[in-house]
Amino acid sequence: MTIEKLEKLLREGEGIEIEFKTAQFDLNKDTFDSICAFLNRKGGHLLLGVKDNGHVEGIIESCIPGMLNNLITSANNPVKLTPPFYFSPQLLEYYGKMIIYLYIPESSQVHSTSGKIFDRNGDGDLDITKQSALVTNLYLRKQSTYSENQVFPYFELADCNPELFRRVRILAENRQTGHPWTNMSDEEIVRSAGLFKKDIITGKSGLTLAAALLLGKDETIISALPHHKTDALLRVENLDRYDDRDDIRTNLIDSFDRLMAFIAKHLPDKFYLEGVHSISLRDRLFREIVSNLLIHREFANGFPSKLIIEKDRVYTENWSCPHGLGLIDPLNFAPFPKNPVIAKFFKEIGRVDELGSGVRNVFKYSSEYVHGAVPELIEGDIFKTIIPLRPSQVVVAEPLTNWEDVRNKVRNKFGIRFGINSEKTLELVFQNNHLSALDIAEQLNISPRAVEKHLANLKGMGVIDRIGSKKTGQWKILLDE
Repeated sequence: MTIEKLEKLLREGEGIEIEFKTAQFDLNKDTFDSICAFLNRKGGHLLLGVKDNGHVEGIIESCIPGMLNNLITSANNPVKLTPPFYFSPQLLEYYGKMIIYLYIPESSQVHSTSGKIFDRNGDGDLDITKQSALVTNLYLRKQSTYSENQVFPYFELADCNPELFRRVRILAENRQTGHPWTNMSDEEIVRSAGLFKKDIITGKSGLTLAAALLLGKDETIISALPHHKTDALLRVENLDRYDDRDDIRTNLIDSFDRLMAFIAKHLPDKFYLEGVHSISLRDRLFREIVSNLLIHREFANGFPSKLIIEKDRVYTENWSCPHGLGLIDPLNFAPFPKNPVIAKFFKEIGRVDELGSGVRNVFKYSSEYVHGAVPELIEGDIFKTIIPLRPSQVVVAEPLTNWEDVRNKVRNKFGIRFGINSEKTLELVFQNNHLSALDIAEQLNISPRAVEKHLANLKGMGVIDRIGSKKTGQWKILLDE
């Protein structure tokens, strides 16, 4: 979220996709009404610390940790939000005032809060709990939007692969000791994972397409989805056809393993320390690529998903239901789950992390796997990922010699995290790199402790560094390196 986008939301004001809450000391009582309504409609932006008229009042700083904790724990509490839903709040500074921003995506399921179902309209949050026609329409809309929810009344547990249930229990236990699935029956697992639903049109209940793709026997999957497959190709010598191929037409759990094995067969691994631990850099990077290829695709479309290893790059593509077009910016994007039920299942067995982390990890580990490599994630009807296997061309920037260039570069790179007081602090450092925190505090008329906080923020973002001692040293701006 950049400061420009935030100001755009404030100018647009409240509407079907934007909601403001004052929340100076604590969450408003109706905060989860709005969260529930956004999940049930088409998603939206929730800003805490903002009055209804768009005026930013901010949140009392001492209250922020409790509010963030309350948001996260309540969203994962089935008593408060049913079914629970994970989202990641952002803490933003806007001209010295702190606000909490949440992007809430549309969910594939119907949610309720404290026993009430809310929908969103132009006037705000609408309680539709006792309006059966509106509730029915809501379920119908979800079912038609997300193909993973399609119900197969004659699909039974006997059509699932019992070996997959055994593996799922082990994977879940490995991810979390004492995971509830460990002691559940097969039927309890599919219900717990949201793989058993009621078809509102026919009134029949049953396992879903997501259940078939995750746990079904191969013949069950092909019966439900005849065109289902993922193609893994190696094209290094024979560019017209392929040097090696794995035509994968099986469940998503085994598909993950086969794709990772194909990558391990044809791409080198590199020694890499994360903290004090040695990890497989190749596996850490391509775990994200493979998971995205399997999870975030529109299964109803017959377009085959592909993973292609070429001499200079790894290239993937799959059919999508895009919520944007063009290159994804890791510092400024809103994650949207294409198949939330399947994604949540993969999270439970340790194949993915929280929503949005995959994009950040792809950029992080790509540059480590191939020094200087810049991946491309391109959203459209066909979602494409390109991982260079050679360093990207390095463009040496001209040194920044005026304040406007420095400010614009930091704003473009860090967005809203570059608050107004951090900006003023950096400007003084740019003008005189020998200033102490006390000198800056006097010029800005704020406390030295506040200045130290802004300096630490700028250091943490990699914008400045301190050269020499605290008393006789100087500040160095790093943007021109």
